[in-house]
Amino acid sequence: MKHDAVLTMHVNITTLSKTCQQIKTWALQHTSHYICVSNVHMCMESYDDKIFADIVNKADMVLPDGKPIALALKLLGHADAEQIRGADITLALCELAANEGLTIGLYGGSEQALKDFQASLKVKFPNIKIGCAISPPFRALSAEEDAAMIQQINDSGVQILFVGLGCPKQEQWMAKHKGKVNAVMLGVGAVFDFLSGNKKEAPVWVQSIGMEWFFRLCSEPRRLWKRYFKHNPRFVYFFMLQYLKTKLRGSN
Repeated sequence: MKHDAVLTMHVNITTLSKTCQQIKTWALQHTSHYICVSNVHMCMESYDDKIFADIVNKADMVLPDGKPIALALKLLGHADAEQIRGADITLALCELAANEGLTIGLYGGSEQALKDFQASLKVKFPNIKIGCAISPPFRALSAEEDAAMIQQINDSGVQILFVGLGCPKQEQWMAKHKGKVNAVMLGVGAVFDFLSGNKKEAPVWVQSIGMEWFFRLCSEPRRLWKRYFKHNPRFVYFFMLQYLKTKLRGSN
């Protein structure tokens, strides 16, 4: 799958179907991979932090979750660039796992969110196999605790592990555990809460016009206002510089 750089973050140009098929291939091989689901927040974290940029760019895939990221790819000349939302690929992979007999695992989120998400999955996909659902403590783990959780994940036979720790923590965790977790790891942020109904998703029409971020801001203003007011204007400014440089190079 080809990719292009949006600022300093490399993003794959792919489709939901192709991505699921690639993940299925890796899952059947029980090989260790990690996938980042990118939005403006992740892009700007990569721009500001070279170490984090390296983590993202070493991922086996970086998917354009945010509408602005998909639009940026189109403006850079990739007309076939497709937005792949974290919630959409999570549901698609859960359906694939249920149909193909693959085992999924959940890591991150609160115990209640995991309980509700599992109940929701069982309703949608009665045959789904959930090997483990781990809500780690909201603190740094000791080496012994971390090793025990990795052992639990691997012993459960998980082939696709959804990691919901939030950005940048989940990307750092996946990079640290590549080669240790025998599964495809996918960083999905707050998807457990959205798909369990604990948090309300933006209506489809809001998603389609690229304003999902604004819906989330209105839903959780105290938690998210700093993120969006810090990153969004800077993303527009720096991307426009990148876009103009690209156009100037193309005209020479």
